[in-house]
Amino acid sequence: MRAEVQKQLSKDPKLEVVMKSMSLSPLQDRGSVYEALIRSIVGQQLSVKAAATIYGRFLDLFENERHPPNALLKKEHDTLRGCGFSNQKAKYVKNVAQYFLDNPNIDWKNLSNEEIIEKLTTIKGVGKWTVEMILMFALHREDVFPIGDLGVRNGMIELYDVKTEGKQLMVDLTKIADKWKPYRSFGSRYMWLWKDGGI
Repeated sequence: MRAEVQKQLSKDPKLEVVMKSMSLSPLQDRGSVYEALIRSIVGQQLSVKAAATIYGRFLDLFENERHPPNALLKKEHDTLRGCGFSNQKAKYVKNVAQYFLDNPNIDWKNLSNEEIIEKLTTIKGVGKWTVEMILMFALHREDVFPIGDLGVRNGMIELYDVKTEGKQLMVDLTKIADKWKPYRSFGSRYMWLWKDGGI
């Protein structure tokens, strides 16, 4: 981790304890925004193993393990269902393919997080949380706080002993994460790591 990131996050005493006990793994390449979105939809509400199996079957439908939008749109609904897609997911990946076929030249790197969320959530089947994962893991944006993520939320509630509920809970968690700016993505990843592994 870069020194400036570590310095900023260490200003939060509770997070500093977590950082001293565990390390974040380097981010793996998730491909383009389009590819990462397709993979994200495939993996929703599935175990890592099940998602990998279904995604592997999906890639087998295409040559060279690529699935450009025009090629995906030509696949029959039942063909996608045969890979293990639910009825909805088969529709959602085609929605994504249609969007990228209609908008092939968007320069994602030069758009703000808010602009990207606004654009991609117009696709039926793509919600804010999915786009936040794309921002963090495909575009490597460093200041994303996915407050809607149950793992991040539960990790913070436990680590910081937050007792509030409802809207006030969201206010309090946001205030805690403000200490991590402009590196909230790293703080969020530590919450996942700590919640899964404990300290």
